[in-house]
Amino acid sequence: MKNLQGVYTALVTPYRNGGVDYEALNNIIELQIKGKVAGIVPVGTTGESPTLSCEEHLKVIEFTVEKVAKRCTVIAGTGANSTAEAIELTVEARKLGADATLQVTPYYNKPTEEGQYRHFMSVAEKGELPVVLYNVPGRAGVPISEKNIARMSSNPLIVAVKEAGGNVERVSKILDMCDITILSGDDALTLPMMSVGAKGIISVASNLIPGEMTEMVESFLNGDLNKAMELHKKYYCFFRDQFIETNPIPIKAAMAMAGLIEESYRLPLCELTAEHREQLKKSLVRCGILK
Repeated sequence: MKNLQGVYTALVTPYRNGGVDYEALNNIIELQIKGKVAGIVPVGTTGESPTLSCEEHLKVIEFTVEKVAKRCTVIAGTGANSTAEAIELTVEARKLGADATLQVTPYYNKPTEEGQYRHFMSVAEKGELPVVLYNVPGRAGVPISEKNIARMSSNPLIVAVKEAGGNVERVSKILDMCDITILSGDDALTLPMMSVGAKGIISVASNLIPGEMTEMVESFLNGDLNKAMELHKKYYCFFRDQFIETNPIPIKAAMAMAGLIEESYRLPLCELTAEHREQLKKSLVRCGILK
């Protein structure tokens, strides 16, 4: 599990009539497999995990594991701002067959560095799944410091970091202090982060364009920088506008425009404004995703 690289899709959770749309979820999973992604990440932030019940959360993981059927890696989102809850979800995800867990920084309660360390160590040791740390200070309120990542990297169950703080230099800082796999958490920063040592991306865009994201990342890994840059430039406007409002609102709108899902959210998330919808649609047309 130390050699994670490539594209890992942070799956949306499609809804219909108020519940999870498992038919659409199955179709999205098959699209990912066809696009040759390295892995799938169900019920992370993009999967609207805060608005899923515990029962729904585990059922989505179970469904994903069953449908993937070992064709790619499944990294289950089982983070929480309660350590006990994160451990419970992680233990259940392991029992359901997940290969690893994505662990977001505990949000809102803003733990100290020592509190973060104890939290992640407890999840790793009691959950008994490889852990991908998720640094996203814009959501969590606090970062995972480079020093803390280096400290935790000595545990063989801490295998990677999803770096979603928007700071490319952090990749260099982390790799200067320890040997851990880093995955970009921002599609637009995939190539910049890979240029200084990241091994791939936990991607939102690949919900819609998995094959294209895989080609971009694989081109870079294989030394074809011109092809990788060509794809980055082609899809940059989509990378940018999929965050025109809070994720996953725009990506679900884009997927609905492409006929993949019903555009449905759970409060407090709601539909795009008319102005932003038009801008997103123009970007999708511009890069060839929509006619």
